[in-house]
Amino acid sequence: MSEEESQGDNNKLHNIIPLDGLYENWFLDYASYVILDRAVPHIYDGLKPVQRRILHSLKEMDDGRFNKAANVIGNTMKYHPHGDASIGDAMVQIGQKNLMIDCQGNWGDPVTGDSAAAPRYIEARLSKFAIDVAFNPDTTIWQSSYDGRNREPITLPVKFPLLLAQGAEGIAVGLATKILPHNFVELLDASIAVLNGIRPNLLPDFPTGGLADASNYNEGQRGGKVRVRARIAERDKKTLVITEVPFSTTTGGLMESVVAANDKGKIKIKSIVDHTSKNVEILINLAPGISPDVTIDALYAFTDCEVSISPNTCVIHDDKPRFMSVNDMLTESTYHTKELLKQELEIRLNELKEKIFFSSLLKIFIQQGMYKNPAYETSANFEAVVEVLNGLFEPFFSQFYRTILAEDYKKLIDKPMSSITRFDVKKADEQMKTLENEIKEVNHHLKHLNDYAIAWFQKLKDKYGKGRERKTELRTFDRVEASQVALANVKLYANLEDGFIGSGLKKDKFIADCSDLDEIIVFRADGRCLVTKIQDKVFVGKEIIHVGVFKKNDERTVYNMIYKDGANGTSYIKRFSVLGVTRDKEYDLTKGTKGSRVLYFSANPNGEAEVVNIQLKPHSKLKKLVFDEDFAEVGIKGRGSMGNILTKYPIKKIILKSKGISTLSGRKIWYDDILKRLNVDSRGKYLGEFDGDDKILTVLSSGVYELTSFDLSNHFDDKMIRIEKYNPEQVYTVVHYEGKSKNYYVKRFVFEHVAIGKQTSIISEESGSKLILISAAAQPIVVVEQLKGKALTPETIEINLADAIDVKGMKAQGNRLTPHEVKKIELIAEHDDEEDVPDPVPETPLSEVVAAEKLDEEAEKDVPQKEDGDVPGKKAADTAAKTEPEVKPAKKIDFEITNPDDIEIDDKGQIGLF
Repeated sequence: MSEEESQGDNNKLHNIIPLDGLYENWFLDYASYVILDRAVPHIYDGLKPVQRRILHSLKEMDDGRFNKAANVIGNTMKYHPHGDASIGDAMVQIGQKNLMIDCQGNWGDPVTGDSAAAPRYIEARLSKFAIDVAFNPDTTIWQSSYDGRNREPITLPVKFPLLLAQGAEGIAVGLATKILPHNFVELLDASIAVLNGIRPNLLPDFPTGGLADASNYNEGQRGGKVRVRARIAERDKKTLVITEVPFSTTTGGLMESVVAANDKGKIKIKSIVDHTSKNVEILINLAPGISPDVTIDALYAFTDCEVSISPNTCVIHDDKPRFMSVNDMLTESTYHTKELLKQELEIRLNELKEKIFFSSLLKIFIQQGMYKNPAYETSANFEAVVEVLNGLFEPFFSQFYRTILAEDYKKLIDKPMSSITRFDVKKADEQMKTLENEIKEVNHHLKHLNDYAIAWFQKLKDKYGKGRERKTELRTFDRVEASQVALANVKLYANLEDGFIGSGLKKDKFIADCSDLDEIIVFRADGRCLVTKIQDKVFVGKEIIHVGVFKKNDERTVYNMIYKDGANGTSYIKRFSVLGVTRDKEYDLTKGTKGSRVLYFSANPNGEAEVVNIQLKPHSKLKKLVFDEDFAEVGIKGRGSMGNILTKYPIKKIILKSKGISTLSGRKIWYDDILKRLNVDSRGKYLGEFDGDDKILTVLSSGVYELTSFDLSNHFDDKMIRIEKYNPEQVYTVVHYEGKSKNYYVKRFVFEHVAIGKQTSIISEESGSKLILISAAAQPIVVVEQLKGKALTPETIEINLADAIDVKGMKAQGNRLTPHEVKKIELIAEHDDEEDVPDPVPETPLSEVVAAEKLDEEAEKDVPQKEDGDVPGKKAADTAAKTEPEVKPAKKIDFEITNPDDIEIDDKGQIGLF
């Protein structure tokens, strides 16, 4: 082989790429393409390439009318190198977000999961919002389309945080993105805050509404989590209604999950019906005897009524993927919008300068008669014309902001002679003056660019913010323990002698109903206990003396035990609770010596302490062989405690003499207004110590009250304005507006004892009736601003509501607060007894007040109104006002009658218009 041939072979070997190298390069190219051009949105316009091309096509086709979606898809295929199906799907997704595209026809429903009609049946056009914020050819950077025949935008110049408003989701190669949607108005407010130097704190808002716990949102970054719940209300004790579904679920999928949970025995329902049309309405009919409150918790625990969403904010920034927080994304978008606004102002400024430039050029050209100059008229070619005009304009060069170019002369000499001869100097000066004023305005905006950008965001908010209020209610959720709300769908049996327990031992002793998530606690005669998971059949040790469902950290279940120590025969007595244990680990409840035996054992769910009779075996040293022992005298300690010595002598028999009562104090209950749940952890408002048949009173803003138990699983209505321990002797004062007579009334009463869960109204049920305020104070004092007489003269009176009316029945309408038109009611004081009531002004007797009212009405020749009840006393009667000083009590709570729907609760639990 020659040297040249050998060298050629070596070159060929150097050009050979190994197969693994080819795959590496191809994979990297493919991964880069998928990340940059398909799956991940760009930070500045918030769009993926297919979405950007759809909007560009809509703008290209825009004539103000709707276009067939099929035509838009066809036009987009000039820019998007993929099939029409992918374009159509992306277009439907944009349309369903109801922001950038106006839709006509059946575009489907993301809430129900219904798909859109075929593209040939639906139509679309750009929304006014999209035209305002997303398009400007002068600030758009263009590139050639994939086939080189057209040009398309690299990114659209979007002057709004579109990505955070719409959200995005995509799976690329090696990474994924999931950006949650945020509220339109809150984004604009946050952008204004950024321009004012305040870091935003964005939280998601979902178009499907529902409830969301975003306490672990982590600014939308990896590792964060948002729990989203359906909005479930109790229509009655047998029916639940779902009115909003969690984001990322559909009504159909949610119903399937409910049915599946019912089939598995997690919940028990009678039926589920979908009445969804414009608004979501899913009715769940409960089986007889099933608690609606527990079922609501079970729906959150076992169905898609609660879902967990893990965000992952990945965007394209500087042509590469970047993980950013939503707050940093908003900041970046805001400053990008500010830069786009600056570019638009600079472009506008240049356009205005050019208009003034040419107008000045034309004015001088005509006023100086240059078009008549012989040298200009005899010029043979364009170059000669330029030379002549340069000489003619030379004295005026200083008046122009830039050099006159040949193109400017070309534009000048192209003007027709008719326009030159009709040139109006005065009109031209007025136009230039207008242009100069506009230039000043643009320069002012450029100088104060930050203020201009703030005004831009405020303009968007004012123009498009209506109807885009937050839909998702932000809350902090209490963690629902599945084992606590699981339906008792398993029966527990036990073979006490052989030591087996389980759900499959149907021939043995039935113990209790439980769920398949429960844990079972077992006590044996050798003094040992263990906790194990419910199973079909499991061996837990022979000589079982007690089996029950184990509740972790249950301090109210107390076990009473007497055992004999195996070492010396001494008997011990102890009371203990079992709080936390390791599953399937045995714990010794005795001193641990061999041969120890349990002589007596009882499990008490509420800390009961019984009395037992102890019979000892005969012994020469014993005179008393029988005595009673009360467990109430034994302190409750831990399971590992030795206990107290009961006797050193052998016990013959132990007999239960009498069942005891609970030795535990009442259960202290608090109400957490954030979680809207009861708790025993000292969170929120303290309601009191509950025991036995004690109940909780709740009052709604609609004037309805309800008595409930103090079960921690209870749910409470969002419109609840008062919650406290029910006292059947407590007197309450209510001011209410009666819808039929359109008068204000005051009444005092005690709440009647009604069945738990029954809702009863304490005001008139006529349409328009409103509960204005409620107080439990013995002496509530209000100031009423009223308009008196035909002249509607303003007057303020002070009323002690306790003096206005005696305590009557709950259903009584009460006495009329005042015969005049009421403008405002102000609750100024609440006193619990008469000694606390300040009396700076002597109280006017009720008879004198009524007489004064009649005299005033006669003097004004006003027609007296028919009274429905007694007119309450007032301190500001006209006759007394002349001699008595004016009293201005401190203002506490202001109630505007003009909007009686706005009712809130203060720190003392009082309510009123706010």
